[in-house]
Amino acid sequence: MSEKPSIDHAFRATELKGGAHDPTYAGALSFMRRKYSRDLYGIDAAILGVPLDVAVTNRPGARFGPAAIRRASAIFDGDPQYPFGIELFEDLAVIDYGDVDLPLHHPLKISAAIEAEAARIVAAGVHLFALGGDHFVTWPLLKAQAARHGPLALVQFDAHQDTWPDDGEQLSHGSFVLRAVRQGIVDPERSIQIGIRTVAPETCGIEIIHAYDWQAMSATEAAERIKARVGAAPAYLTFDIDCLDPAFAPGTGTPVAGGPSSALALMTLASLGGVKFVGGDVVEVSPPYDHADVTAIAAATVAQHYLGLLALKRAR
Repeated sequence: MSEKPSIDHAFRATELKGGAHDPTYAGALSFMRRKYSRDLYGIDAAILGVPLDVAVTNRPGARFGPAAIRRASAIFDGDPQYPFGIELFEDLAVIDYGDVDLPLHHPLKISAAIEAEAARIVAAGVHLFALGGDHFVTWPLLKAQAARHGPLALVQFDAHQDTWPDDGEQLSHGSFVLRAVRQGIVDPERSIQIGIRTVAPETCGIEIIHAYDWQAMSATEAAERIKARVGAAPAYLTFDIDCLDPAFAPGTGTPVAGGPSSALALMTLASLGGVKFVGGDVVEVSPPYDHADVTAIAAATVAQHYLGLLALKRAR
């Protein structure tokens, strides 16, 4: 076996599997030090950055989210991962695919650019997890996934339902769920939203676990509700970081008080091993409003937990 580089694993890695050993404070940053690559041969999962915030209705800054999440993920480098107790990349080949090249001066072309990049990854049979970006990015990601898997069960951790009126053309982070249901991308009878603590015009038939009710449950109880709703359907996870109370995620565009702790949310996520996830994302990290990377660390841990679920399935 060739000797592994001791630093800058993101560029110098000679093997796709196994952990890196860069110092947490140095070296080229990628998500969990995975190798930067666009070669999808032999890859199990790819991390894709979508640095967009043109669709926000409140505070901007989510375009800097992918970079902040990657930076925060350096704390995971080279260790067996909690709560899974395994080295995630022992049997799971994961790359950092880099960012979508967004046509920012042609906003009406943004959605198609995201969908095309995601479709290339999904068509190769590679599991895709994206780092946002505002929540609009989930719309083209869902389209790419549904084109391969059919209508999806949506598992949405969020303070907002994102079912506000939509004309089918607008760029808004608050209406993608309504659009996805209307166009048959999401199956509302298999979908569930967790952490909601705002009121939207309609539910679209999606089950809701409100934030206050969730906090009266155990994480296991919440996970069982989610699994019962989704059943055996192909599912997509979208985690808006504003699902968390602003005490745990201040760096986001539309913070809402009264949400759960990062511990409750992560414990719930870690208990979803039976769900047939085909892809996912974590979105709405806005570093200009963050403090000491608190929000970015939470988002990086969401992504790490998601990869942990994939790694456990591979290890069994």
